[in-house]
Amino acid sequence: MTTSPTRLQGVGLGLRRTMLPELAGRGDQLDVDFFEVAPENWIGVGGAYGRRFRELTARYPFVNHGLSLSIGGPGPLDLEFLGRVRQFLDEHGILLYSEHLSYCSDDGHLYDLMPIPFTEAAVRRVADRVGQVQDALGRRIALENVSYYAAPGAEMSEIEFLNAVLERADCHLMLDVNNIYVNAINHGYDARGFLAGVPAQRVVYLHVAGHYVEAEDLRVDTHGSDVCDPVWGLLADAYRHCGVKPTVLERDFNIPPLDVLMREVGTIRRVQAEALAARPDDGQG
Repeated sequence: MTTSPTRLQGVGLGLRRTMLPELAGRGDQLDVDFFEVAPENWIGVGGAYGRRFRELTARYPFVNHGLSLSIGGPGPLDLEFLGRVRQFLDEHGILLYSEHLSYCSDDGHLYDLMPIPFTEAAVRRVADRVGQVQDALGRRIALENVSYYAAPGAEMSEIEFLNAVLERADCHLMLDVNNIYVNAINHGYDARGFLAGVPAQRVVYLHVAGHYVEAEDLRVDTHGSDVCDPVWGLLADAYRHCGVKPTVLERDFNIPPLDVLMREVGTIRRVQAEALAARPDDGQG
């Protein structure tokens, strides 16, 4: 079983179809080390989009961040879907598959990421399902700490639940820094305290993104705006905690021109460089 995405490094960009025309005009003149895509959006895609996608996977490393696995869902895992994902990973040489620590289906897709109850029973169930997924894909996966807006039936804290799942499942962690910030405001906990409890040795890459300020005590994880200064600060803290890991900029709507996105990519690269300068003997952590 593949266990480590050893060729993943630097700064990545979440690839959206609307970016393809601008990317095609850049050739190799793009300051990005890798791309991230949702496999659901690209499996079976042909025509011009399919050709452009294959051109990019031939030139750049790629990771996958899934949307519909529903790892914490009440229904059985979709093994047919997992078979198609495995074929896609193999066909394009994808380095890593990650998914949300949530669920999105119950007798059909819910088209949202629903919170898993923070319970011992849920830890056991999710960990068992992660094992099934890893067996089906033939590789270790990463789970993402997600944003959530309610915690029904909680028996433990978010960080306790996250750590228990990762330990029992023995899988990687894809650490979303924006989600820590959003949840800290929405649920009234200390973001840096949460980060201190993250198992650094399990982190394989990170996400940063923007969010919507609904109210002073409510943030909505939209990926539709620029990354805010506190999230940049928390990213620097994350590098101090777990080393300088590969980091993806996510933008799902209100997508600006590529030059604007590349300024934020440049900010990630600057924060990484500053962290490496501060810890010259630690390398990539």
